[in-house]
Amino acid sequence: MTAIGRAARRAAEGPGPERDLVVQSLKAAGAALLAWAITGWWWNAPLALVAPWAAVALVQSTVYRSLRSALQQGVVIAVGTVIGSLAAVLTHDVTAALALALPAAVLIGNYARFGTWGAYAPTTALFVVTYGSYTWADLYQRLVEVVVGSVVGVAVNALVLPPVHLRDLGIAMRRLPRESAELLEAMAGDLRDGHAVQRAEAWHDRARRLSGTVDELRGARTWSLESHRLNPGGRLRRGAALPPAEWDMAWERIVQHLAAVTRMLADVAAEAAQEPGPAGAGDRVRRAERLVAATARVCRADEHALAPSVGVGSRAARRGSSGPAGAPVPGRGVSTGAAAADPVSDHEVRDVLAAAWEAHEGLRSALFEQGPESAEALGALVGETRHLLRALGSTGRVPTRAGTPRRRAGARPARTRPPLRAWLRQPRRPGGRPLIGSRSRGRRSAARMR
Repeated sequence: MTAIGRAARRAAEGPGPERDLVVQSLKAAGAALLAWAITGWWWNAPLALVAPWAAVALVQSTVYRSLRSALQQGVVIAVGTVIGSLAAVLTHDVTAALALALPAAVLIGNYARFGTWGAYAPTTALFVVTYGSYTWADLYQRLVEVVVGSVVGVAVNALVLPPVHLRDLGIAMRRLPRESAELLEAMAGDLRDGHAVQRAEAWHDRARRLSGTVDELRGARTWSLESHRLNPGGRLRRGAALPPAEWDMAWERIVQHLAAVTRMLADVAAEAAQEPGPAGAGDRVRRAERLVAATARVCRADEHALAPSVGVGSRAARRGSSGPAGAPVPGRGVSTGAAAADPVSDHEVRDVLAAAWEAHEGLRSALFEQGPESAEALGALVGETRHLLRALGSTGRVPTRAGTPRRRAGARPARTRPPLRAWLRQPRRPGGRPLIGSRSRGRRSAARMR
């Protein structure tokens, strides 16, 4: 009872899965009552329960699924009605008709394309035989009742608060950069405290578990796309635009690179711990720690850049988050936690990525100060972190490399001189001056007028 009370309280507080379930349940009940009013009260059909029975099952989680289920259910119920009627006509006995109709109906209902609706074929045949309504007029009435129930169920689901699933996709999208940032922050802390060798396996296990979050994101994306198919309320109830599917593929690559970085970082820390001279080894670890911390801030920035799309202040987003809310991250002004006060602008994201590339350059410069034994593990780490930062820059919100100039919207592109070889190949006037490119159009026009 306590769990039911908590679910009821969450449904009353605001939007969430619990409220969606309440809305769909009320819609299914309303569709059944409407179908019964048409067939049982107004039409006075002899087997009027078929219409509400069909309608209540067609208020599905998406409009597309309701339409597809209506087609499957209609075919299955029609087949069960025909089989039951034929068996009753041939045998004129309830027991014999059931013995003849049920095996065939169950066999047809197991057809894979009917899905879960296959069980309706033997159930419909059972109703037809036991009620004794199997004349041609009764058969016609059963089919009409099925059509009425299907139309009512699909219409209620499509026209009354049609379901659009964006919340789960938004939460899954913010969960990936948040969990990646938490892992990188833990790695930076372990490097700073000297526990990298002992915590290396835990890092890798957490990085591998991020693949499950990628799968959840892929499923939420598919669910969201299905909820918009054939949905008349998709445009009316559309929220802020979410990043496209390329964002998912970019973060899939990020997760793969992050898993490789955990292994290589553990190797660098282990070699640094075994070296007799701690000065150079400690410098490598400090540079690696700065790079990992800067990469964590990039992930945090990408998480908070999604705030207008997901809705940071929503109850569902807060419940799907973990960690301290609003705790500041040192440097660049990007805050951690899932409930930051303000979303991060693209300019701030570019600044954070630029800082990460600066930290990467500092780690790369350490390659020239190491011996061949240490350079091998450090070089692999430098290359993999380079791929990681490039993947973070390919999410569509930040440039791939720090310092990449971006032209403002509406600004004219900068004029560039043609290459020397192309300039020499231009046709020339008798005086040696090129016909194009040497004078502006206005000066040439003025010269022609003179």
